[in-house]
Amino acid sequence: MSIHGPVYSEPFADPFVWRHDGVYYAIGTSQGTRDMEFALLMSSDLVDWESVGHALVPVDRRLGSDYWAPEVASHNGKFYLYYSVGHGDKGHHVRVAVSGRPEGPYMDNGCPLTDLSSCPFAIDASPFRDDDGQWYLFYARDFLDCEGRYRAGTGIVVDRLIDMTRLGGEERIVARAQHDWQMYRANRPMYGGIYDWHTLEGPYVRKHDGRYYCFYSGGCYQNDTYGVDYVVADSVIGPYSGMSDLARVLHTMPGRLIGPGHNSIVTGPDGQTEFIVYHAWDELHTGRRMHASELIWSAEGPRAVIPLC
Repeated sequence: MSIHGPVYSEPFADPFVWRHDGVYYAIGTSQGTRDMEFALLMSSDLVDWESVGHALVPVDRRLGSDYWAPEVASHNGKFYLYYSVGHGDKGHHVRVAVSGRPEGPYMDNGCPLTDLSSCPFAIDASPFRDDDGQWYLFYARDFLDCEGRYRAGTGIVVDRLIDMTRLGGEERIVARAQHDWQMYRANRPMYGGIYDWHTLEGPYVRKHDGRYYCFYSGGCYQNDTYGVDYVVADSVIGPYSGMSDLARVLHTMPGRLIGPGHNSIVTGPDGQTEFIVYHAWDELHTGRRMHASELIWSAEGPRAVIPLC
């Protein structure tokens, strides 16, 4: 089975794809309606996608009007939609909504997963279930220190889920920026200071051959610096290592891809081929479109297969 290129014509950023009862669902950051957020798509083959409306009933507007990066997990017959809400880059926190059906509607459970007072910016929540059944939540948050090899900016952490709606409060660092390609913006005013701000975001964990691969997107999503790399660990909570000084999985390829990133991974209809689903800018930079490419596990690590034409 071969898939490549944009698989949906409308803007659809931060795509998360999962399969339930033989049907593929995609949810992403997109323009909401007056009464609902997060566009939802359905497909039987990962190629032809049909809009089925929006998934999330919004929370109180005082909590924010920007809804970002949804992901869905199923557990014990219920579906849990993890997302962030806030006011742009001036404050975001992670929440969870619940539904009895994959297509929703999802209702927020009323309790934030992260606390704005101790963590003023948290986004891109990604649930992961380990082989023993324990769930974990990976997400991105800000760090201001520049100790050692680390650079100030957004990094990735993990915490154990006590249940599907509560974190254990034992946050551990998964990955922080260390390289020039991960620069978001130089001399960026943040938190009352000026920083050369670096960004790692969009975590997605895949266990392969007994090791945990945390894929992440680095750089600036607004331009061609954006790309996907990964770190690896022998335990789901780390320590993770193996960060590269370039984006190895996905990166800008002139004439083919512009700023690819924020991926999820799903197995194709043949039950064997893996696909990495991500967004990339269209040629005129009018919107981020959903793409799907084959993912292979080479001797050098996971790589997206991008055909020459």
